[in-house]
Amino acid sequence: MKATHERILILDFGSQYTQLIARRVRELGVYCEIHRPDLPAADIRAFGPRGIILSGGPASVEAPGSPRCVPEVFEQGVPVLGICYGLQLMAKMLGGRVDKSAHREFGPADITVAKARGPLKPFHETGHVRVWMSHGDRVEALPPGFEAIAHTPNAPFAAAAHVDKPWFGLQFHPEVVHTPQGKEMLRAFLFESCQLKGDWTMKRFIDEAVEAIREKVGQGRVICGLSGGVDSSVAALLIHKAIGDRLQCIFVDNGLLREGEREYVESLFVGRFHVPLKTVDARARFLAKLAGVTDPEQKRKTIGYEFIAVFDEAAKDFTDASFLAQGTLYPDVIESVSTKGPSATIKSHHNVGGLPETMKLKLVEPLRELFKDEVRVVGRELGMPDEMISRQPFPGPGLAIRVLGEVTEARLAVLRKADVIVQQEIRAAGLYKELWQAFAVLLPVQSVGVMGDERTYENTCAIRAVTSVDGMTADWARLPYELLGIMSSRIINEVRGINRVVYDVSSKPPATIEWE
Repeated sequence: MKATHERILILDFGSQYTQLIARRVRELGVYCEIHRPDLPAADIRAFGPRGIILSGGPASVEAPGSPRCVPEVFEQGVPVLGICYGLQLMAKMLGGRVDKSAHREFGPADITVAKARGPLKPFHETGHVRVWMSHGDRVEALPPGFEAIAHTPNAPFAAAAHVDKPWFGLQFHPEVVHTPQGKEMLRAFLFESCQLKGDWTMKRFIDEAVEAIREKVGQGRVICGLSGGVDSSVAALLIHKAIGDRLQCIFVDNGLLREGEREYVESLFVGRFHVPLKTVDARARFLAKLAGVTDPEQKRKTIGYEFIAVFDEAAKDFTDASFLAQGTLYPDVIESVSTKGPSATIKSHHNVGGLPETMKLKLVEPLRELFKDEVRVVGRELGMPDEMISRQPFPGPGLAIRVLGEVTEARLAVLRKADVIVQQEIRAAGLYKELWQAFAVLLPVQSVGVMGDERTYENTCAIRAVTSVDGMTADWARLPYELLGIMSSRIINEVRGINRVVYDVSSKPPATIEWE
């Protein structure tokens, strides 16, 4: 991203909401980046922020080893906004006092605005504003030069500001939807306190990305592994806009795709957008590798390794290519430089891992600055049809992790037919865009049934439908009983091999969205 854009720096102290802060700032038309909390002063100056936001975090500022920012944060001459832990850290570093709160606050609260300043400028003094609290510590004494601008019965300094400098702190979280007017607070900080104009648009991003791709690639050739998902598809169209037919896409049919997926991708990219595309039919190879494999993690690794082998072989047909395109998004970049320490491996990532170093290709990642919602806007700007842009996420290992137990062509065929019915009925009910994901799962469970006058002993199908904002957490969707009844009836009557349908009512956590 060109430094000519207005830039907000977000220092991440470990809050689960940090990415939400960035997304809200981006939605308001301001470019921002998330960086480690102890970002050196030289790097802060090089970034050139017009404002700095200190995120929340799970630690206590009084705990040994709790994260800190460098003192130079307050020497940049730009507005600073501390959120929750950020407010407490600001108070601690500037001479105030923080202690355990007598009554922890987790959930909705009403703040009373004492002074309409900074983020609270849009609100009337003595007025009440509903916010979302999530803290166990609180500021007990403000640093010299600060004053309270909002309070609650439990938090005398629910919001604070320096009397002369544009430094502000909020004990609550304006970035979450549970603070209904939180976006207005962030807007006031960006456009009033930081005096920004908001020059971050996807039209401008496309123009700059096209220019950057042309400058990086020159007269070279780019290979792109096209999965049919939103990220790789938008990346491919953006690169094609920049360099035309010097982009070569490779689509691997691994035999684990949904019904009609291969034909849809070919018709869209070859027929509509005229993007050079090579389709590799590797269905037999993948099924052979998966024979006898039942462990979910082993399935993922087997599919990942085989994809790399197939893609590497296909890429050798284009010896003049020197660049590899990937649909890396900004959340992937953030996670790769996380300073929060190792986390338990729940499962391998849905997307395939890195390609072999022997390919010796330089990376082109035109979407690495964008969040998913921004990628969808870019796709629309590039003319991608809505049915592609609004597609629900589909796992990299495909239907292999929705066929529990051994993956065979026969079991895949049964699942595909059931999944088509789920997709058709969810769309017919007008719920497709409201759901994060909806799909069928084939279980390695057989049960007795009766069809006509005959006894059956066949498979069980589970339907999974969830709502979510980003996939990190999810809740099971309360689908209408009538819709569940229609799907169950159609699957049992139309799909030979299934005689029982169940509905998954588990949330994430503790469950995951996918069954494997």
